[in-house]
Amino acid sequence: MNTKYDFAEESGAPIAYIRSVAVVDLPEELRSQATGLKTLYAVHSAEGERLALVRDRKLAFVLARQNDMMPVTVH
Repeated sequence: MNTKYDFAEESGAPIAYIRSVAVVDLPEELRSQATGLKTLYAVHSAEGERLALVRDRKLAFVLARQNDMMPVTVH
């Protein structure tokens, strides 16, 4: 019952975590570039490094797949 299982190994692709980010929580430099938006979507590596910020969720998933990553949603 205590068998270890590496979930990332099955797909062969690294996982990309997609989560929404409130624009007001971003540094001023990024907020000024997100005019008119309240939410952006971040693409993170499995180690937690932010790889990208994009306008919408669908684009975040496409971006991850184009870079041979398996996107999953994080709340």
